[in-house]
Amino acid sequence: MTADLADRPAPPLGGRQVRAFGGRLSMRFHLRSAVVCVLLLAGTVVTGVVSIRFGDPPVAVGTTIDVFLGRADFADAFIVVQLGLPRIATAILVGAALGTSGAIFQSLARNPLGSPDIIGFNTGAATGAIAAILYLPDVAFGAGAFAVAAGITTALAVYLLAWNRGMRGYRLILVGIGVTALLGSVNAYMLAKANLLNAQAAHLWLYGSLNAKTWENAGLIAVAMVVLLPVILVLGNRLSLVEMGDETASALGVPVERTRVAFIVLGTALPAVAIAVAGPIVFVALAAPQLVRRLTRAHGPHLGPSACMGALLLVAADFVAQHVIPGASLPVGLATGALGGVYLAWLLASEWRSGRMRAR
Repeated sequence: MTADLADRPAPPLGGRQVRAFGGRLSMRFHLRSAVVCVLLLAGTVVTGVVSIRFGDPPVAVGTTIDVFLGRADFADAFIVVQLGLPRIATAILVGAALGTSGAIFQSLARNPLGSPDIIGFNTGAATGAIAAILYLPDVAFGAGAFAVAAGITTALAVYLLAWNRGMRGYRLILVGIGVTALLGSVNAYMLAKANLLNAQAAHLWLYGSLNAKTWENAGLIAVAMVVLLPVILVLGNRLSLVEMGDETASALGVPVERTRVAFIVLGTALPAVAIAVAGPIVFVALAAPQLVRRLTRAHGPHLGPSACMGALLLVAADFVAQHVIPGASLPVGLATGALGGVYLAWLLASEWRSGRMRAR
């Protein structure tokens, strides 16, 4: 089992403390992290343009630029604005939500396996969405609302089950894996008992896809990001202190358990909304924070860089899913699942070789 790092003191936080509003709001600024964010965002934009260039139908880069300058004809403008850009915008926002959520849970658990798809929160959100698709198909936004509610409920249940005079990362992961298996069985049972058409619709949703996404889909996840991200960033300094250890954080005046519960709710709401929009897209939340740590070489939860990395990963994975098989557009969840499985195997092997895994 992966070693729990809760008893190990975290390295001191680097970077420069930036204060605003008379010192009531403070954030840490890392120059290298800022540069990484800029490069990741540039890579995301370039990948999005390439995706539109080779999309169906394809649009030349020059034509895409003309659309933004208002010089393109109606047909090209429709393809870019109504078909290409909503898909790219949804991928960026969903990837950013998943990357941020992964950074939150890996920081709380102090463990690289602490992501919502490993711990089971995504499976809980999927349970709510499947129930809405099968039993309440006529309810407007039923899948989204049920996904958010079930995801948060699952998160709180895992937290309570893992609580034992305090929270340890390895307990959170073990309980989460068990809850994932249980809810996976519930999902399979609901699908087996459903009629064929509803089961097919739910199965397609379970793969995770960005096909046929509209500005309405992008707007839903955008609203969630606008509401949740400022709260997460404002409380980010507390999360950095909690990552250094409960005793250290308490000594610095941080209410550790209240902070942990708040971030569990926030970190679950993000992927729940993302799942409601695009279905359960796996491994982005797991990989994004770890890749960012290797790029920034800084300590802390890496909330902003993880969001940027998640956006790039999902846009790139969607491009691969569209073109890996000529003439077939695969659900992006299949691409992230295949690539993420390889990454998870590498991560476990790396943790074992470094000595950070030991029997419990």
